[in-house]
Order: sequence, then structure tokens, then C-alpha cells
Amino acid sequence: MCGIVGYTGFRQAAPILLEGLERLEYRGYDSAGIAINQGEEIKIIKSMGRLSALREKCGGGCCAPGFVGIGHTRWATHGRPSDVNSHPHVSENGRIAIVHNGIIENFAALKEMLMKRGRVFQSETDTEVAAQLIDYFYKGNILEAVARAVRELEGSYALGVVCSDDPDTLVAVKSHAPLIVAYGEGENYFASDVMALVSHTKTVSYLDDDELAVVTKDGIKFYTPFLDTVSKEKFTVDWDVSAADKGGYEHYMFKEIMEQPEAVFRTIEPYVRSGRVDLSDMLEKDYINKMERIVIIACGSSGHVGVIAKYNIEKLARIPVEVVLASEFRYCDPIINSNTLVICISQSGETADTLEAQNEAKRLGAKTLAIVNVEGSSIAKSAEKVFYTKAGPEIAVATTKAYSTQLAATVLVALYVADCRGAISPSEYESILSELKAVPEKMRKILDDKSNIQYLAYQHFNNEDLFFIGRNIDYALSLEGSLKLKEISYIHSEAYAAGELKHGTISLVVNETLVIAVATYERLVEKTLSNALEVKARGAHVMGVTKESLKDKLSSAMDEIITIPDTHDVLLPSLAVLPLQLFAYYIALYRGCDIDKPRNLAKSVTVE
Repeated sequence: MCGIVGYTGFRQAAPILLEGLERLEYRGYDSAGIAINQGEEIKIIKSMGRLSALREKCGGGCCAPGFVGIGHTRWATHGRPSDVNSHPHVSENGRIAIVHNGIIENFAALKEMLMKRGRVFQSETDTEVAAQLIDYFYKGNILEAVARAVRELEGSYALGVVCSDDPDTLVAVKSHAPLIVAYGEGENYFASDVMALVSHTKTVSYLDDDELAVVTKDGIKFYTPFLDTVSKEKFTVDWDVSAADKGGYEHYMFKEIMEQPEAVFRTIEPYVRSGRVDLSDMLEKDYINKMERIVIIACGSSGHVGVIAKYNIEKLARIPVEVVLASEFRYCDPIINSNTLVICISQSGETADTLEAQNEAKRLGAKTLAIVNVEGSSIAKSAEKVFYTKAGPEIAVATTKAYSTQLAATVLVALYVADCRGAISPSEYESILSELKAVPEKMRKILDDKSNIQYLAYQHFNNEDLFFIGRNIDYALSLEGSLKLKEISYIHSEAYAAGELKHGTISLVVNETLVIAVATYERLVEKTLSNALEVKARGAHVMGVTKESLKDKLSSAMDEIITIPDTHDVLLPSLAVLPLQLFAYYIALYRGCDIDKPRNLAKSVTVE
């Protein structure tokens, strides 16, 4: 959600903070601001809107000289987007300034307490409450004041704090929200995401919940909330600056679509050894044979990966799989035991709902496996075992390559579990594994032939209502195609299991309604064809997505057809998602949308 960054060193802080905030733009925001500790006072500059407005307001950083500062991009939770509600927030006397990612759940009670003691508030935010609380406890030592304050705070938060009485120091603290510290030479940093700092350093430490860091230009020290010292390990980040740049493409999303073949290859390659899938470091064979069922927990696109994974794991391994939205899991009284494998899927590894659901599953005794893209993330650290996808940094809010690498990871899990349980024949195992290794090259073929998809998007970008239909894995894939379209083009789009059309949805189909029929699964293609003819008879314009060998069979029912190379059934979604991503991208492009930063959305959802 929000992005925070801090710097202390020998260089002017403001330009470094602005650069870091630019790299955090993908997280989603509605305002931005910086605070520069100038000793006698803290200079605050903040603005609604895009970061360009803040950059202009502070002259690219020239209007705020100083060597220590904090910055913030806000995604509104408490208080509407406005200059007043923008971060950083300061205490009433201006002595303390803070930036904040997350939510202070007990802010109302704390605010009432502070107001009774004469404190005056300027904003509607929970963040100003934290700033005032720190100042309330301040007795000359900023670390002690922050530690005392956070013992009163409830919720998920990461805070960066500066104090005018201590002009060389930053204090950072986290609780159930992402925060890293990073090391330079004569300068040090903190940020909510390593992406903010990759151009300056690759050496980082990850704070655990409720830990504090005191950051000065000479070093970083770590403490518990009761100020016992803590030792932290240093890690080297393997992302380079170019991975976070557009690489000559107009948008990050398009770059990331084009990077999918290599990302999927990197995800598959480490786990295929001597012609076998080997996940023994994550899942022991003895446990797999005792396993009674699998529960997949995820949100958004990761949830759609989970639905496809359910079909594939049940088909290959013959074990029941349940897919539960992470935001619902903790509130549905889940039936979980030690023979339940819980797989949590998250791109960022910081998704608040998924993290809390995973912790609940652990409390109930389940074995947990996380599929995430970010090393050292909260979900990765909380899980018993981790499957790291190798998508690399994904900047666009709408996921593409992270989705595809998650999908590849779940196919590997399905194959491995099926093999361990003896549920798959040698010939089918070899066929799927061979086709899995061929997926990157078949992806390249689809991406090389994208001009037809661009042409179709140009024909349909003025549509305001659109429906996706499909069956089985094609329905699961339709969910992602619909989400991708609505989140970046703002077109109303829905996905339906094709067999459910006659139970009400078909009433929405009128003349020239665009219906995209995903029909790659040969076993059910005749059924989907019948549903396509149903909507066509009611005036719909039908676009089909199918594999090359089925094109002729579908041509009579479709006004246009997009084809993908043939592959094994369990891998069809890995290929068919690409034309749906491209179609959404080109539609949004022709509609003039802000593709990488769609309205109201955030990349990393770190609040419930």
C-alpha cells in the first residue's frame, strides 16, 4: 500500500528520497511528501496527486536542504486524500515527524486520550495520532519515546521517525508491515521495499515484528520494544537496477508481459533434476503420503492461480483441494489439522490477509508452504517452507509475470505430489514435464504473434460491458482475464462458468455485447461451443480463445479467434493467459488509461 523511505548520510537527502519514492510508485498512492531534518526545524513538503507534483513543489529537492530525511507515498485509509492528510505528519510542536505504512487500529482511543491532555490535531489520520503519541512520551531520548509509544499501538504498521532534537538520526519500527534497512558507506537507509534503494545499495537487513532500528550515517542498531539489543543478519539482494527500469518499453506492464518466458524458465529450472521434479526440500514424501487434503489461501490474481491449481492437483494427485480467499479464511471456522497442507500464495509476501490466514493455519496445526516472489518477506519468514518464484521485480500494479510463475510453481507441486503418491502414470508424468519445459518457448511464440491481439483490442476498446465464459480450467482462467481487463481499463467485466449462463447471467447479453469464450480444454469444448452459440443467438459478439488444433471446430460459433499452441491440458492456462493479458493491456492503451498505476489500486495490500 503506502511506501516509505528514509536516508541519513553525507549527501542531500531530498533527491534520494524523491528517487526512492519514484521506485515505490507502483505500490499505489494518492499523495506524497518528504520531511527533512534541518536541526532547529523539520522541513515538511507534501502534495496530493502524483509524485511529479511533489517534485515540482520542492524543486527536485533543492528547496529542502539537509542530510537526514523521510519520505512517503500515501494510499488513503484514514481520511480522504488531501494536502492536510498527506504524510509526513508532525506533532503539535513540530518536534517529531513520522511516515507510516499500515493502520493503527486503536487510534481513536489514543486520540481521545491525547485530546483530553490538550493535544490539538490537524488531520483525520491515524498517523498524526502516532506522531503526537511519540511526542507525548518524549523526554529527551527519541528511541525511548518511540519504544514507549509502539507498546501502546495496535494494528499493522511500519513507522519512520525523525526528531529535531536529534538531527542525525532516524528511528524505524515495524509490526505486521514490510520494512527493511539498508547499508551504504557513510550513509544508511530504511524503506518499505528494497526496490526503493536498489540503485544505492544491495545490502539489507529485514526487521522482525516489533523490532526497532536506530539508523545513523555511521551504522544501524536494532532493539526490542523494551530496548534490549538485537543482532541482525545482512543479506545481499540479487536484483539489479535495470530489472526495475522499463528497458525501453512504454509501460512496466508490457515489459513484464514480455519477460514471462524467462521468468517461468527461472522458476522451473532449479526443481527439475535428472528428469524428475524434486521438491523434497519443501515437502517430505512421508508427509505427502499422510496428507489428507490441501487448502490454498490467496487473494486476487494469486487466488485465481489457486483455482487452477485445485483443478490440476486434484486431477493429477487425486487429493481434495479447497481454495479459500485469505480475507475469509480466519472467519469461516476452518477445519484444519496436522495432515492438512496449507499453501499460501502471494507475489509480495506481505499481503496482510494472507499472512494472518497463514498464521491461523499454523495455530491450528497445519503444515504451511508459501509460494512468494520476495525473499525475506513476512509470509516467507512465517511459513514452514517456501517456494520462491523467480519473477524478479514486478512494478506494474496489475500482475502478469508473478501470476505466470506462481502458476508454474503450482504445476511443479502437482506433479511432485502426484508422483510421491503414485497417482500418475510414468507416461503422463513424462508428457507433462516435457510440455512444462516447453512452455517458455511457446510463450515466446504467442508474444511474437501479438499484432492480431492488438488489432482485436482496437476493434473493441469502446465496449463498456464484457463477459468471459469458460469451463473447468478455462473458467478459472476467465477469472484472471476479467480481472486484468477491469483493473487497468475500467471496463465492467465479469467471468462466469459457461454452464451458469442460463441461470440468470444470459439476461445481461444484448445486441453487440462482447463475450470472450475461453475454450482450450478439449474435453469440454463442445459444451463451451454450445454456450457460445447461446449468447451469439442473442446478439453477442463472440471472441474465442482456443488451442490451434481446435480452431476449425470453433470457427462456426466465433466472430474472431485467438489461438495458442497445443500443450497438455494442465498447462493450457500458462499459455492462454498471455493473450488475455495482452488484450487487456492494448484495450487500456487505446482508452488512454494509466496502465501501470490504475486508480484506487495498490500493488502490495498490507492492510486488511
